[in-house]
Amino acid sequence: EVSAKVKKPLKERIKDELLHYWHGTKLLAKEVKISYKLLWRMLKGDNLTRREQRQLRRTAGDLFRLVPFSVFLIVPFMELLLPVALKLFPGMLPSTFESKAEKEEKRRKLLKVRIDMAKFLRETIDDGAVALRGKDSVNTNEFVDFFINLRSSSKPLDIDQLLAIAKKFEDELTLDNLSRPQLLSMCRYMGINAFGTDTFLRYQLRNRMWEIKADDRLIAAEGIEELTPPELMHACMSRGLRTLGASVEEQRTALSHWINLHLEQKLPSTLLVLTYAFALLARTPSSAPEALWTTLSSLPDELVNEAHLKVSEAAGIATVKQRLDVIEEQEELIEDERERRKLEEEAAVRSAKEAEE
Repeated sequence: EVSAKVKKPLKERIKDELLHYWHGTKLLAKEVKISYKLLWRMLKGDNLTRREQRQLRRTAGDLFRLVPFSVFLIVPFMELLLPVALKLFPGMLPSTFESKAEKEEKRRKLLKVRIDMAKFLRETIDDGAVALRGKDSVNTNEFVDFFINLRSSSKPLDIDQLLAIAKKFEDELTLDNLSRPQLLSMCRYMGINAFGTDTFLRYQLRNRMWEIKADDRLIAAEGIEELTPPELMHACMSRGLRTLGASVEEQRTALSHWINLHLEQKLPSTLLVLTYAFALLARTPSSAPEALWTTLSSLPDELVNEAHLKVSEAAGIATVKQRLDVIEEQEELIEDERERRKLEEEAAVRSAKEAEE
């Protein structure tokens, strides 16, 4: 018979909470001291390791979080509202004040958000992926043939061919052809604040992809084995790789596959994120090539056609008809975006008028 968990007395709980914040404050002071030395070294021109760079970024982020927190201490009697503010906005405190349970809960929530966003991404991309079976069968172009076979057959394709075609989908090309709902989902999946115009969302995603690529190079140079379990978990989470329920070895293998596909095989970051997002939905773990196969088969026609045009232009065989079709598709996307922006502006004006009344 399992005995019920005994709740600690109020006095003891208050004491434990105060002790937790005291240790968090000491840890923050220690991190600031370490980061000051790292910053001084960086200003002198020294190269910092990946671990040192992460330490510096984390401390800088924690100090920025203290700015709104300090208002509660400066304004008289506002400290009485501090417990309410912390309940509503738990991310207001620096990372040094997070307990183990809070970190675990954050990981669970992030996984739930990622699964929901991956489902939405898959559905919206599937809706835009019209089957290419009606294409002219006389066309023997490798790129077009590949996508005809990909979407009309369930047979696994050659991995070398799969990787060769996947490289054609550059980050710029992929992001420019994603709709606003898809951009919002991708931002939420990557833990980016999903607000602002489509251009701003694409800018944030490009920045994140650039940061990930730079981090991949550092990890590859220093070795994945050098990462501690918490560092490994953070690296996997920042790339959208599964960590909950995965052992350290499984996380290390997943990160190794990611870096191999990203740096060695030179697959674009955006396509990799979509690939692992779709793999997250699989009931049984799928290999990276299988997940990539699923991703490519679900890409919207506008993106496939523009990538095909780029391949044709590079080979010097692009036709005027191809360019015209792609321009017309892009014109439709631009018109849709303009119409959506107009509706958003009208809604904002109406809200402002209602607020004034």
